Amino acid sequence: MSESKAIGKATKINLFSFKAPHMRVFHITWFSFFLCFFGWFGIAPLMAVVREELLLSKSQIGNIIISSVAITIFARLLIGYLCDRIGPRISYTILLFIGSFPVMFIGLSNSYESFLLFRLAIGVIGASFVITQYHTSMMFAPNVVGTANATTAGWGNMGGGVTQMVMPLIFGAFVGLGYIDSTAWRYAMVIPGIALLILSFVYYKFTTDTPEGNLSDLKKKDPAFQMKAKESKGSFLAAIKDHRVWGLFLIYGACFGIELTINNIAAIYYIDNFKLDITTAGLIAGLFGLMNLFARSLGGFFGDKFGIKFGLRGRVLFLFAVLFIEGLALILFSQMTTLALAIGSMVIFSLFVQMSEGATFSVVPFVNKKAVGAISGIVGAGGNAGAVMAGFLLKMEGISYSTALLYLGITVTIISALSFVVRFSEEAELEAKEEMDLSLNGMVEPLPIKSNN
Repeated sequence: MSESKAIGKATKINLFSFKAPHMRVFHITWFSFFLCFFGWFGIAPLMAVVREELLLSKSQIGNIIISSVAITIFARLLIGYLCDRIGPRISYTILLFIGSFPVMFIGLSNSYESFLLFRLAIGVIGASFVITQYHTSMMFAPNVVGTANATTAGWGNMGGGVTQMVMPLIFGAFVGLGYIDSTAWRYAMVIPGIALLILSFVYYKFTTDTPEGNLSDLKKKDPAFQMKAKESKGSFLAAIKDHRVWGLFLIYGACFGIELTINNIAAIYYIDNFKLDITTAGLIAGLFGLMNLFARSLGGFFGDKFGIKFGLRGRVLFLFAVLFIEGLALILFSQMTTLALAIGSMVIFSLFVQMSEGATFSVVPFVNKKAVGAISGIVGAGGNAGAVMAGFLLKMEGISYSTALLYLGITVTIISALSFVVRFSEEAELEAKEEMDLSLNGMVEPLPIKSNN
């Protein structure tokens, strides 16, 4: 495959290209999100060790899970607004730089309270998802934007699986060097923090806001961009008033919110339910996140295909189907009592939860093109809101993790029906079809400055 040579949105994805700005952003943004996810959930597979050292109760662990995703709700709302105002390049650079410090310094915790505060601060880097989706939406045309969004997000989300496997190994390496457990987990968390700090400089140096250049330069040269900057506040208000945005907010809570929840509890779930050691539990839990290598991309890919064949309505119908199956798969996983069946059902569940995420963001770029950042931020925040609600359920002493997951599966199947509140006017469908025809013919897509309500 080859991408468009002209300045404008790319109509194809060339995975082995780094020359054009589209693919530089593609690769750097997914890797940035990968490291953010790695740092965000780096402590999760080590929680069994932290629990023993700090003498944490089930309720306290629940509060820690909630704190890790709660602040991300507000961070995603803010970062979506910032993307529209100052562009994704500067937004990501700032986030990577600031977010690296709590990741490195969580090892300074010596009590439940201090650990809770550091876990809360680390959650800020979860806002990286919004920039990832915004930046790829700025770079790729309608015929591939769903695939591009899903792939960059999916490969980034894969960090949540890799960290389950790698962090116990890093922890083990420090133990092998002679450090005791209570010291080894602290040094282990310094590694992802340093990586995030380095990447903040890489993002600033090697990416641009749009195919045509950085937003600050374009605002000076192009009146259209000046107007877009002035309208960003109004666009944010328009996004808030759009009921479709809040439908997608809840839908994303039912897929990405569930993924965040599993990332937080998977290792300790396998340790407690199947009596596994920390390394084995981490390897099995990591399978859930590793499905992002292709599962989320499939959601975006088929979302694009349904969009090509059936228009915007087709994207929504596909979203409903995969979300409904996700709920059924989660119910199945929650009832498994043997290890082999638990692993198999988890993999099936993982496939559909991540396809649902990709399908959601194959719809998002078409809701309102004046407010892609704001809508990405609101919908992205919905994922964390879902994780917070799940966290309150999981922290209840009288409810086992298995029973909580059953309740969550039932909730997901019900929420899938909200897909049908995401409707588009005939005018929007026609405009999307015209843009799609241009993209399919290999023509360059203009930058999004026109509304598509």
